[in-house]
Amino acid sequence: MTRSLSDLTADLLAAAKRAGADAADAIAVDGTSVSIGVLNGKLEQAERSEGVEIGLRVMVGARQACVSASDINPATLSEMADRALAMARLAPEDPTIGLADPAQLATGWDAEALDLIDPTPEPEPAALEDAALRAEAAALSVPGISQVQATTAAYGQRRVHLAATNGFSGGYGRTDHGLSCVAITGEGTGMERDYYGEGRSHAEDMMAPEEVGRLAAERTIARAGARKPPTGAFPVLYDERISSSLVGHLLQASNGSAIARGGSWLRDALGQDVLPRGLSIVEDPHRPRVTGSRPFDGEGLPTARREIVADGVLTGWTLDLATARKLNMTSTANAARGTSAPPSPSVTNVALTQGDLSREDLLAQMGTGLLITSMIGSSINPTTGDYSRGASGFWVENGQIAYPVNECTIAGNLRDMLRTIVPANDARTHLSRVVPSLLVEGLTIAGA
Repeated sequence: MTRSLSDLTADLLAAAKRAGADAADAIAVDGTSVSIGVLNGKLEQAERSEGVEIGLRVMVGARQACVSASDINPATLSEMADRALAMARLAPEDPTIGLADPAQLATGWDAEALDLIDPTPEPEPAALEDAALRAEAAALSVPGISQVQATTAAYGQRRVHLAATNGFSGGYGRTDHGLSCVAITGEGTGMERDYYGEGRSHAEDMMAPEEVGRLAAERTIARAGARKPPTGAFPVLYDERISSSLVGHLLQASNGSAIARGGSWLRDALGQDVLPRGLSIVEDPHRPRVTGSRPFDGEGLPTARREIVADGVLTGWTLDLATARKLNMTSTANAARGTSAPPSPSVTNVALTQGDLSREDLLAQMGTGLLITSMIGSSINPTTGDYSRGASGFWVENGQIAYPVNECTIAGNLRDMLRTIVPANDARTHLSRVVPSLLVEGLTIAGA
């Protein structure tokens, strides 16, 4: 690539203006990804991709259209602008579209303070293969592991630049390192599997490959002999590795798009208790070395820390400019943007208040019930909050894990479930979603 991302977006905006756009914004993304997989001590797959993608959104009055391409030749930019203008003139009118007022735009941000880019060189494929082989070998060395289904080491780097005719222009980048291992115990119909994965922005923060393999194997061995749990109403403990899915349902229901459509079970809950008192959900897009961090949103607005839920009370919706205008509110600077679609609201890093008790303390408090470590499928009514999901994990009796379970379904209502949660203190703070294990009362379990 001979042109910088900032030059590409500037050229796209110039082409849009020449074509007759009243306003426009442009995004350019430059990325590289490498993935190495091993199986049975040998290289199984090696993939590398790199390239630039560009996107253009044009506005003609109250109409808009988006186009994207992976070709950055000057002729392509002009063709994109012409096509976008033709599409926009045929689009339905939407009075809520439009760029931010220049006074709203982010200025003087410090992307380096987010520390999202690993300064060390891109790892060689041989180094990624070595890490995957070490993780696989560690898993296979654990007694009871019959095979390792997949072990993958990966690296990625991504840079993004956003510019608009309102005067905004800015960009930032990030790197990602990952390692995962899936192990299997048993044979035939008695096989069980589990996994462990680690992902960080900086290689120096990654745990040793041997530790990844060992944890995957230990999780798998614990699942040997799984059977169905009893049917009935029992408390359920969501393990930390899947507890963020429960908070994710609340975040989806408080998204401005769902609220504007009137299709959310939280549509009338603003200012009401949605969690137990003492618990808050905080969004912080400025946490260093965390995947979801960003200095500005997809519309150039400055990002900032905010409380989505404060002391149990829902304080506001997650909004971009368009949904904010539909609801007669102000954007929360949560616009997310790809190359082929207009902005839409999305949360970044969130954290739920942690409790004082360990997961083992909550197991003891639960007495008899289900510890969930994996979830399969989903049937959730977005309007009522009725909830049903397939699950597997461990049956608990007298506060102790009794045996592994699979092929069961849990059901309840999200509004009721979230108002009873009790958090543990075991959340991993380097994740984008920092959510500890969660004890939930009164769910219906369908098992044997």
